Amino acid sequence: MCYETSSTKIKEAMEDYAQASFAVPLEYEPFYHRSAFGFPNLQIIPMHAPDEIYPSTWGFVPEWAMKDIDNFRKKYNTYNAKSETILSSGTFKTSAREKRCLILADGFFEPHKENNISIPYYCHIPTKEYKDGRDLFVFAGLYSQIAEFAYSCTIITTEANEFFSEVHNVKKRMPLVLDEGLKDEWLNDRLNDNNITELMQNGFTSKEFTAHPVSRDLYKRNIDTNNPSIIKPVQKDTLF
Repeated sequence: MCYETSSTKIKEAMEDYAQASFAVPLEYEPFYHRSAFGFPNLQIIPMHAPDEIYPSTWGFVPEWAMKDIDNFRKKYNTYNAKSETILSSGTFKTSAREKRCLILADGFFEPHKENNISIPYYCHIPTKEYKDGRDLFVFAGLYSQIAEFAYSCTIITTEANEFFSEVHNVKKRMPLVLDEGLKDEWLNDRLNDNNITELMQNGFTSKEFTAHPVSRDLYKRNIDTNNPSIIKPVQKDTLF
């Protein structure tokens, strides 16, 4: 699962990486932590506009739920979509075929269990490309269009690889971070079900992630977690 993420880069860096322009520039502000449970905006590149970046509410809303979104969100958790079932799911199957997207980020948080205690780990790709040492990447996602310039989205998850099985060591899932060479292919409107399945099974980035434990303040209410301290490592021996 992936319910917490970061996107700390300025607009210009995002546009340069994505080779796309913000359609609604004033809607984007860099952030160190956003939780899906607050239905925040993520930044997506949708299939129908591959050269534009749009704000999109985190929490997918299918077409059949558009008339009563609030009630739908009370009943269903659609922050993530399992790769194994999106092509058969009544909630996701239409978007899996017709409305795929890229979701921009530079990090995410995963829970690691030790002695029945969840410790948040911050996961990112080390790089020298940016001064902060964190590379930009894209999650594979799905989106729906709620209104003319209003979208909802979900992050696709897959069975964890060896590294993320150690990080997310209970449910052993990971978000599908697409390989750089497959970003355009994910938005290809000519993909059939076999193509989509193959991309999800084999499309995880070849870049190496690192992960470190961060403050458990991440899980507390009434604390501002959108600040640089939330991604800093805490004092702890770690294998990651």
